[in-house]
Amino acid sequence: MGIWGHNAGVIYAQTACVWEVSARKVGNVHPTARFTDVDFTDFLISAAVLGEAFNSVRSITSGQGLVGWHVYTAVGRGWVGSNTNLGIALLLAPLYNADHTLDFKGGVATVLSSLTRADARYVYEAIRIANPGGLGDAAEQDVRDEPTVTLLEAMRLAADRDMVARQYANGFADVFDFGVPAFTEAFTKFGCVEAAIVDSQLRWLAAYPDSLIARKNGIAVAEDVQKRAANVLSLGGIATPEGRAAGVTLDRHLRSDGNRLNPGTTADLITACLFVALRENKVTPSAPFRWNVADWL
Repeated sequence: MGIWGHNAGVIYAQTACVWEVSARKVGNVHPTARFTDVDFTDFLISAAVLGEAFNSVRSITSGQGLVGWHVYTAVGRGWVGSNTNLGIALLLAPLYNADHTLDFKGGVATVLSSLTRADARYVYEAIRIANPGGLGDAAEQDVRDEPTVTLLEAMRLAADRDMVARQYANGFADVFDFGVPAFTEAFTKFGCVEAAIVDSQLRWLAAYPDSLIARKNGIAVAEDVQKRAANVLSLGGIATPEGRAAGVTLDRHLRSDGNRLNPGTTADLITACLFVALRENKVTPSAPFRWNVADWL
């Protein structure tokens, strides 16, 4: 295991954010693709804001809502004009606060079981500020109301419709057991971070309907994207010219209606996986990043 502590945790978090947005993933913002309301630079600024938010909080203890406070301060109100940090902060805050002297998964479980109503209060306010796309009304514990349960209990209520909430409910099992192995196996195969991120994004999209796409368009549309990603993988994924051509076609489809088909939740989950991979020394910040192919995005 590599060095650890608050400063290393901040570096890992910021590196994960920068790597994720720098990789040329289908349907997402990256250095040569933007949306009308957000671009690559906004995400870089947001990574800096998130790192500072995680590093600067010292007066709040876990019982007073430290995880929730980290999410709230990382939203980046006033720094960029759009919601760029909410999903990432929701996923990284419990991972960042896990005791580094323990087994990582066990440390995360301890953080989750210690969440309070104060955490929920801070997170509800962060959600109201960020105003994420497709946010509707909830039958229980609507974020527009005062929470009456802990953050973990609130997340459990949303776990069947939101992949971020699901990580709270299942102890980040999808991140640890699916996402991190997908990334590390691809990194071994391709030898660079960007290709590993792109490959793992396609695997996430083929395995799980993206929550943001489903909120904006309905589950049937999200499942259609899931099938299209599976088709890319069936053609060899990014390891073959045929798979890359299908991936380029998928990217065009995801950008055909503004950013309504942006697989944003999957991007947030990948950021969490990158943090875990860095935290567990499965990859280092100095790893080769650029994927040099001529027929990709």
